[in-house]
Amino acid sequence: MLAALTASALLILWIGAYTDLDLRLANAMYDARAHTFPWRHAWLTEQFGHGLLKSALTALAAIAILLCAGEQLLRKRYPRPWWRLRLRLLAACAMLIPTATSLLKQASKSHCPWDLERFGGSQQYYRLLEHVPAWVEAGKCLPGGHASTALWLVGVGVFWLPHRPRTALAASGASVAFGAAVGWLQQMRGAHFLTHTLWSVWIACAIAAGLLWLQSLRSRRALQPDGQRRIYGQHDHDAAEHLLP
Repeated sequence: MLAALTASALLILWIGAYTDLDLRLANAMYDARAHTFPWRHAWLTEQFGHGLLKSALTALAAIAILLCAGEQLLRKRYPRPWWRLRLRLLAACAMLIPTATSLLKQASKSHCPWDLERFGGSQQYYRLLEHVPAWVEAGKCLPGGHASTALWLVGVGVFWLPHRPRTALAASGASVAFGAAVGWLQQMRGAHFLTHTLWSVWIACAIAAGLLWLQSLRSRRALQPDGQRRIYGQHDHDAAEHLLP
């Protein structure tokens, strides 16, 4: 997993720093004669994608977090720790993925396409890793925050682990594809470049993988050296519920 994350990060970095793919895709969506992105205020991309869909996904994330916060009530309804453990991981994804993406975005100097001179804005285009002068106003556009409202769903794959890893991978993959599609709607509006969405996807996968790794360590520590479980209480029982092989 670490190798895949490293390789994908290097690939995204190469696309943003050494290719024109971002600009080419933005050019394809920009109407030079009208000096605007035609999809910027379209119902599909603005009212639905940036409005209704975002609100629905945010509400869904809030429900997952609230269910996890009300764990005592959940225990009475689901006696098996299996459900509680997976819900905690999903809720952690719902909190950490959008939050981490938003914080990185606020610290970014990268601008959105519609802010650039070549697309009707006033800012100069700088490649990733290119030096940005201190006087340049921070764009706060990288990574794509909107995509992260859907990318937390990558955590749904834990509900098929460890017994159906292929199904878990397919569920997480479908969630990533959905999040990328949400990000694509923003690209159509001129709100983000392709690499902005790709970095959001990478962050979501890295956080989900990190949570699974931490849970795997926790589960191993709940086992005695001879392979027998040592249960100090319900909390340890949850940790030892063999989430991962």
